[in-house]
Amino acid sequence: MKRNTLKTLLCLVLAVLFAAAALTLTGCQKAETEASSAPAESAAAPSGTEAPKTEVPTEAPKTEAPETEAPAAESEPQAPETEAPQTEAPVTEAPATEPETEAPETEEQTTEELENDAPVPEELGEGTKTFFFEVTHADGRYALFEIHTDAETVGEALTGVDLIDGEESQYGLYVKIVDGEYLDWDTDMMYWAFYENGEYAMTGVDGTTIDESVTYSFVATAG
Repeated sequence: MKRNTLKTLLCLVLAVLFAAAALTLTGCQKAETEASSAPAESAAAPSGTEAPKTEVPTEAPKTEAPETEAPAAESEPQAPETEAPQTEAPVTEAPATEPETEAPETEEQTTEELENDAPVPEELGEGTKTFFFEVTHADGRYALFEIHTDAETVGEALTGVDLIDGEESQYGLYVKIVDGEYLDWDTDMMYWAFYENGEYAMTGVDGTTIDESVTYSFVATAG
């Protein structure tokens, strides 16, 4: 009994579905026929009345999408370039060399010129022996003599040519006059010093034997 009822219901549902489909198909066909008849009617309309033309835009308006520029990637902030301070090595100036002081030019004198500049000795006396005798006076004057004699001692030779004079004492001849200049210790506080080759003589003038290789001299000396 139930089976039969189900079958009946199923048949009714199918019938309803077929009917609905038929109706739908009929409506579509009707719409197509109406649409096809519309241009024919518009063509049959009187020529004086023109149907308004509806211009169908052929081309859809182009809608340009706004160009969206991608935001430029922000560059990473660059650290400011710090230049290393240039350290200049201190210039060490070499110490300026002082100009060499030139020694004053001294003209080389030949032996002959030196001989010409040397004082010419005054020759005194006669004899086989010869020696030189120098005198330095109190005022600095210089005198040179070439003595010729046959005497044994310097004192005897100089006295013989009147170059020296003095007083006898217990130590020998105390010379007070040489080449005409008088010196007395008691009054002038000066005396005549006797030298042999520039060195103080160890004996008195009247006790010194003549040596022709030695230069004898008297020098006015203050006490």
